[in-house]
Amino acid sequence: MRPQAGPGGRSFTVAAAGDVLLHPELVEQAAEDAEKTGKGEAGLDFGPLLAGVKPVIGKADLAICHMETPVGKPEGPFQGYPEFLVPPQVLTALKDVGYDTCSTASNHTFDHGFKAVKRTLDAMDEAGLGHTGSARTPEEAEQINIRDVNGVKVAHLSYSWESFVHPVPEKQRWAFNGTDASAIKQAETRARAEGAEVVILSIHWGAEYYNEPGVAQLRLAQWLTEETGIDLVLGHHAHVVQPIQKVNGTWVAYSLGNQVARHSSPQGVTEEGAIGWFEFREAADGWDVTARYRTTLVDIPPETEPGERLPRGAVEDHRLVDVQHQLDHPDGLSEERLARYRLAADRTRGFLYNRGAPGGDGLRPLSLEP
Repeated sequence: MRPQAGPGGRSFTVAAAGDVLLHPELVEQAAEDAEKTGKGEAGLDFGPLLAGVKPVIGKADLAICHMETPVGKPEGPFQGYPEFLVPPQVLTALKDVGYDTCSTASNHTFDHGFKAVKRTLDAMDEAGLGHTGSARTPEEAEQINIRDVNGVKVAHLSYSWESFVHPVPEKQRWAFNGTDASAIKQAETRARAEGAEVVILSIHWGAEYYNEPGVAQLRLAQWLTEETGIDLVLGHHAHVVQPIQKVNGTWVAYSLGNQVARHSSPQGVTEEGAIGWFEFREAADGWDVTARYRTTLVDIPPETEPGERLPRGAVEDHRLVDVQHQLDHPDGLSEERLARYRLAADRTRGFLYNRGAPGGDGLRPLSLEP
């Protein structure tokens, strides 16, 4: 039963997705697409790769992405795992599909040092994307990312465990939001003091490639939902989907998987992701939040020898697709493709529901129908 509506009756929707992780194959795809479209910058167009999620992301009042890696210069050079440096052109594409702001705290934030941190935030400013989780100056590090969303002041925080490979230099410790419970609580307090009515936390945590949250995630989720007033927790880093669960009355998405990635050894689950969709409605005693989700998949073309033709109906390009849209519009799709989309939908549903959210908590698939 929903709480009684508050006097203001305000509401807004939030769409949030998993890691944006550009492996070299996706940069090559952007180069191929630029040749076909004649668009993009410096020979790279990420628009076709990401276009499949625009009807969902563009529909939200606030859309939040997780920018996993630093960006380089438009002309390159670029690098993949383990020291990522990706094209800044992807930021324009993220903005074009409807993203408003992104978290930037991850174990890859300092892959190329402070200079790349600054370059990334400069490029995000140029693209019109908000950001939180890293900073260019100590003063910026103290600022809270607060956005006006349908007349509601919404703060977005971002924290991450620190990379052991590229630790943050002590003299620039302020440039990176390392996960610390007291720091998160203090940031929420500052956000409230600055007028935030809703606070959303993006957090980079857990173990990679595990579809269940670990003990540390579960404990921190308990603490966050007991000791802070944070209204929504969005998890990243696992590169696979983990459950969405209501903990002490607060929705926690332990991992939304990858929004877009192309690992060198695709595992199937690493190409599957979830867009979390959260509707906030003002109530007499705070905010009533309902949770929905939309399954995504990165289509990967089969590997071929030079001159070899693809089988009829095979995937031809790397594309981020809205799985339900594909299943609802199957015309021209091979049975093999449809089977892959059904697998993604069924498997993602199982992972998301694995801690009981579809029961009294009410997690459901998102319908785009009016």
